[in-house]
Amino acid sequence: MAAVGLVVLAVGVADQAVADEQHTLSAAAAASPSAGPRLEFDWDKVEVGARVAVSITGMPPGWDQVTVTSPALKKPVALTPASPGAPESSRFPKAKAEAVRDDIAPGVYPVTAVSGGRPVATASLTVVPPAAADIARFVAGPKGGRLGVDDSTPKVVVRPGSDIVVLLADYHPARNEDALTVKSTAFTGPLTIQRGNSDAPGCKCDDGTTVYAGHTTLRDDIPAGTYPLTVVSHHGQQTSSAQLKVAGDPVRHYRPWLIGGAAVVVLGAVAGMVLLRRRRAAAGA
Repeated sequence: MAAVGLVVLAVGVADQAVADEQHTLSAAAAASPSAGPRLEFDWDKVEVGARVAVSITGMPPGWDQVTVTSPALKKPVALTPASPGAPESSRFPKAKAEAVRDDIAPGVYPVTAVSGGRPVATASLTVVPPAAADIARFVAGPKGGRLGVDDSTPKVVVRPGSDIVVLLADYHPARNEDALTVKSTAFTGPLTIQRGNSDAPGCKCDDGTTVYAGHTTLRDDIPAGTYPLTVVSHHGQQTSSAQLKVAGDPVRHYRPWLIGGAAVVVLGAVAGMVLLRRRRAAAGA
């Protein structure tokens, strides 16, 4: 009988252990976000003005659309099942990425998912300041040159009146800034440099930077010397400068109107000589 009592006691202890384990698992499942709909973002933190993609998981059967809104987003995001009957939307679809407003301060913003007119999930989106500029190169050199380290500003020397290319490469370019303005007293006027410009065909530009480039003509009346180049980027937050060395005889550019004017003068002189000869011939007759 004693042995039987020991067996019953052991079974009772085991049952209690199983019950405790089931209670623990149930509590964990209740606390887990995966127990119901959950919003997810493609990045833990997103910059002001950047784009963020959102997905939802754990939706109940029969759902057809979820609308995601946040005071941090420019527009709501509509999510649909990844496939018929799927409990989740497509995983961070690029087509569903939405821009974070560029007029808000960094901080943590609420995000709400609504389906069938009622909220089904909430989350928080962390918005951080835009990355600071990281200028890899700000150089200038003769048009058609390589614009590499050894043959560009400040080692190369260009002549007054010559055509040059200016290039700026930034590892962290500002969003929505596709063109920049470069100024210098050596230029005939401000120079616009742009993303995707083909003015630097000799530059490989495969180092992960975003390249702004453009070309201009130097003034032909400037004396030899070193002239500063200045560009302001990141919506007025970053100023970069470089030096341009100028020396040698000016490059003369013949203007089309001067050539055309000279041609008119020559033709007029020829016509006058022909007319004079005709008059003399008529008088002799």
